[in-house]
Amino acid sequence: MKLLVLSEHDVAELLTFPECIEVMAEALTATARGEVTNPLRSVMRPEGASGFLGLMPAYRGGDKPAFGLKEICLFPGNPARGLDTHLGGVLLHSGDTGELLAVMNASAITAIRTAAVSALATRLLAREDAKVHAIIGAGVQARSHLAAIAAVRDIAEVRICSRTRAKAESVAAAAQPALSEAEGAADVRVVDSIEDAVRGADIISTTTSSREPVVRRSWIAPGTHINAVGSSIAAARELDSDTVAAAALFVDRRESTLNESGDYLVAVRDGAIAGPEHIRAEIGEILAGRAEGRRSRDEITLFKSLGIAIEDLAAAQFLYEKARRLGRGSVVDF
Repeated sequence: MKLLVLSEHDVAELLTFPECIEVMAEALTATARGEVTNPLRSVMRPEGASGFLGLMPAYRGGDKPAFGLKEICLFPGNPARGLDTHLGGVLLHSGDTGELLAVMNASAITAIRTAAVSALATRLLAREDAKVHAIIGAGVQARSHLAAIAAVRDIAEVRICSRTRAKAESVAAAAQPALSEAEGAADVRVVDSIEDAVRGADIISTTTSSREPVVRRSWIAPGTHINAVGSSIAAARELDSDTVAAAALFVDRRESTLNESGDYLVAVRDGAIAGPEHIRAEIGEILAGRAEGRRSRDEITLFKSLGIAIEDLAAAQFLYEKARRLGRGSVVDF
């Protein structure tokens, strides 16, 4: 059996943001139509371990059925070692025979598809004239969101804030070469406080590892769109409960939100929101024409991103076909 192996470099070159945004739109629409099986992720947290292992399986039917599994370790201390916090692989199996077709770098897929889904939500929910993007955090997702959001809105100004200013400056510096070549490129700058970054921003992307809120409702202007990305467990949140209550809430998947989102669960526990009815729609439901998005110019919209396995499976299917077409990656006997 022949097995395709795609490295981090392969994935980063093959999976562009414009392409990935459309791949995610198709996958989330299929999810809304009931064409996808996507169980909740399972997590193993051994006592005394420095990190944990997550397993994210999915199945997609249709003309090219496939099974996918992302197995990924999350180690919060990795950035100090110069490593991504998320490390692992995405496995792609044929839905016809069960053959293992490919193994792909999960860090690269996660970095790109997560920001692509935020960009998709921004395209659907942010005001058309949104120009100021505040990014809270300075890790992998901060870099990805800087590029991805610019693919769907004409961004004139990017404000980056991180607990470590040097990391924020690194994100800004890395963005400058590409931006300098673009006509009407955004002004990317580092600010000293989250409040300074957020006040007056049209789009806010939170990409932190914080367990407590980093954004307050009083800082957010009418009409702002928020991508809350960093927290993906019930015990952590990036937004205060007043922000969640004041916003029209959109999610990638209801079941994941009700079980895994600290931003949502703490707001319910605080009594700020009533419960599931506060979720207006899944992103896929908007795409499928089954739900509405922004209702007014002044409405605050919030996309709570958790990341679901169908996004990894869809990215893997796209990468498999593109890599085979272009002769990329390594093929080994397995």
